[in-house]
Amino acid sequence: MKNNSVVVIDFETTGLSPNLGERAIEVGAVLINNNQIVDRFQRLMNPGKKISGFIESYTGISNKMLSTAPSVAEAMGELKDFIGDHHLVAHNASFDSRFLDAEFSRIKHKRVNEFACSLLISRRLYPEAPNHKLETLVRYKNLKTDGVHHRALADAEMTAHLWMRLVEDIKNNFHFDDITFDIVQKFSKTPKSKIPEVMKKIKDQLH
Repeated sequence: MKNNSVVVIDFETTGLSPNLGERAIEVGAVLINNNQIVDRFQRLMNPGKKISGFIESYTGISNKMLSTAPSVAEAMGELKDFIGDHHLVAHNASFDSRFLDAEFSRIKHKRVNEFACSLLISRRLYPEAPNHKLETLVRYKNLKTDGVHHRALADAEMTAHLWMRLVEDIKNNFHFDDITFDIVQKFSKTPKSKIPEVMKKIKDQLH
């Protein structure tokens, strides 16, 4: 993607909503530049409370592992430096952005980075896929995976490979020479029926 690097991010958490006091317990992030993975970041973090047996079995992250992990504040400070001013991508970005913003606010940092959601994009680009869960799309598009699910870096890597394919497929399907993050973001927010018309308009404006 032209002049666009993105950080793909994935959180493992103690539950579904930071508004209910749930916390991040692991973050994985992958930096993509020119549609290639160039750097990775992963941290376990101690949320200051015990996690449930369900979350332990779902993620493979144990209370014992978290007891020696750095604090959430320390890990989030490092994540802030890794993200810098890059755009952000997540699969189901509304979930990850909520946790990112909640944990950033605890360290008195406000996110200015824009998010794009690979889930919303995939629904518009691959309407014929069996469903739009990350694991399903990885199989559907035959993408690279190490087979580990529900650990943050493994999921961020899978989302990164999906993002790179989404970018290529949008470019090829709509005959762009190159596309920017803004175009992909607009694609994700356009109703399916309007996509050909909107993409044509964007392309005409570029020429």
